[in-house]
Amino acid sequence: MERQRVTRLIEYVNGLNDNFDGRKLYAEYKNEIEAVKPQEAFEVFKSLLDDNVPPKDILIFLDKAINAFYNSLINYKWQRPSNDNFLKDMLLENEALVKKTDEIKSLMKAGDLKTKKESILEKIKELEEFNHHYLKKENILFPYMEKKMDKFEGLKIMWSLHDVVRNQIKTAEDVLGDECTTEQQMNSAIATLFFGILGVKKKEELILFPAASEVLSEEDWDEMHKQSLEYKFPFIGESVNACAVSEAESDLFSDGRFKTETGELTFDEILMVFGALPVDLTFVDENNRVRFFTKPKDRIFPRSAAVIGRDVKNCHPPESVHVVEEIIESFRSGRETTAKFWINMKGKIILIQYFALFNSSGKYRGVLEASQDITEIKSLDGERRLLKWERQ
Repeated sequence: MERQRVTRLIEYVNGLNDNFDGRKLYAEYKNEIEAVKPQEAFEVFKSLLDDNVPPKDILIFLDKAINAFYNSLINYKWQRPSNDNFLKDMLLENEALVKKTDEIKSLMKAGDLKTKKESILEKIKELEEFNHHYLKKENILFPYMEKKMDKFEGLKIMWSLHDVVRNQIKTAEDVLGDECTTEQQMNSAIATLFFGILGVKKKEELILFPAASEVLSEEDWDEMHKQSLEYKFPFIGESVNACAVSEAESDLFSDGRFKTETGELTFDEILMVFGALPVDLTFVDENNRVRFFTKPKDRIFPRSAAVIGRDVKNCHPPESVHVVEEIIESFRSGRETTAKFWINMKGKIILIQYFALFNSSGKYRGVLEASQDITEIKSLDGERRLLKWERQ
């Protein structure tokens, strides 16, 4: 019965994708729509990805589908994990987000336009902190769910939604910071942002969190909570149950040594060397799985242990996956051995380099990604031959 319902629901969303009349579709598939479950929703949207429908195209009609599923999903009974610290933090962050948006709504009702724009802009900038909520999903929750079942590949649709919201925040800031912006333009930008950011919240609580609670183990939830402590907790300050994070698990290898013709290091020394380098390093093996990453003091791009074993294509926004795949295939075939990009990010210039890895027999063994803040390097001029300490 459930398999038949999923098949019918897939037909329904395909109808939406083909721009068929929404009311007629609802009437035809009413029984299935009113009985849909969170995990079934993932199967439905995974089917679209399997049919090569890009996530950005799914976003066009996604909310129509979610709104149709709403009554069934809101009434769905699910049990939270006994160790729900990670989930509790995420839900508290969502509650705090609603309070932030309510504050902005209040500011929109009073004062002249100039005053409103200034006060609201300040509040919109505060919403940037909510990016850490999304990073915890992308780098921790998503990988754990993807490892459980193939249908959770559909999470890349939610990742696309994160990117939409990130852009909406920036757009709202630009609109509010423009002296020529009218009240109508201001209201429109804020309304679009609220629809996006609160829409993601709704999808988390109706679909994502219930499905995660049904497939992840108690051990998974415990590990996710530990990993989350390396991130910020938007608008709530800290985790509801913060605990000490292990410095490193290198003690397990304290008697081991890495020996080569150029010297030897203990595993602890290897970790210290990697940690001291002002470069983010990530190793992806020949099977396109993330195997290792370094943890320097000021990491540029967040990484959590949950990504270990994850397919690298799921570690990037859907819109840039084709670039990652092109690099890997070019390396694997031997056509290319390096690739580099540089971007401006939060006032810094970031250099991102990829290096093909081959063993002594010339066999392809993977890719090394190296990301580095080169802002200061680009500003260097002349020479410095005398010792000079840099004071922060």
